[in-house]
Amino acid sequence: MPTKREHWVTSGDLLLYAVAEGNPEATPIVLVHGYPDNHSVWDKVTAALSQEYLVIRYDVRGAGRSDKPARTRDYRLSLLAKDLQAVVNAIIPDRPFHLVAHDWGSIQSWESVTDPDLQQRIRSYTSISGPCLDHVGFWIRNQIGSPANGGTTKVLRQLASSWYVFLFQLPLLPEIIWKAGLDKAWPGYLKKQEQVADARFSPLQKADGQYGVKLYRANFLPRLLRPRPRHTRCPVQVIIPTRDAYVGRQLTECLVQWTGKLTLQELDAPHWAPLTEPDAICQSVSTFVGNNA
Repeated sequence: MPTKREHWVTSGDLLLYAVAEGNPEATPIVLVHGYPDNHSVWDKVTAALSQEYLVIRYDVRGAGRSDKPARTRDYRLSLLAKDLQAVVNAIIPDRPFHLVAHDWGSIQSWESVTDPDLQQRIRSYTSISGPCLDHVGFWIRNQIGSPANGGTTKVLRQLASSWYVFLFQLPLLPEIIWKAGLDKAWPGYLKKQEQVADARFSPLQKADGQYGVKLYRANFLPRLLRPRPRHTRCPVQVIIPTRDAYVGRQLTECLVQWTGKLTLQELDAPHWAPLTEPDAICQSVSTFVGNNA
């Protein structure tokens, strides 16, 4: 039976909560969660993958049991990348690993996949519903520059799907909404809108929602307005939930120019695929990891 070990990892002046499950000598897979989740969003996926792999997951800063900085600038992508580096250095020092991420976990993980500090250790990257903000910035420029090909319409469609990004830029209002009871309503939203049949209330949900909005404020506008060329070295697999209400398939159109080996795989699922289709996620990850061992 896979063993479970808890870790407290120091990253700068923060403490991050991490969990490692499975055979310590097995191939490591690191899972990074999105917003407004914590590491438990991977429970079903971990239960399956830890039978064969060493599965490592952690609460990103501002979520779960990890520290929650009060300042928006403490949620910048560069610091999130250092958090991932701190986790793998503490739990699997000097070992290569495979990276899997969802939603904001995917957005922040692109920073690590395209950064020299960890590129040599990341064997493969599986991204679910979370594009690189720099890539999106260049995509928007390209689409607006090609109105005859429907580029402007594509941009407007994606902006409409990402309406919450603009809401999160407003000071205080998102936090007030979470404090007013969104945390208690969240399971109902997941059940009705995302088909997460077993969604349950978590006492951590209010804080996860409140602090996580700083991820959007610290990174979205700077990256979209001033994108940087970000290239990967490892093989990349993008799993595209075809019923994703927030992240459109169009954001993968120009992705090949930033990646070496790219695999696109569609999955009949809504946005929270790790909760609704964990078996399919595990199968895709296991196959991709096996092909890039």
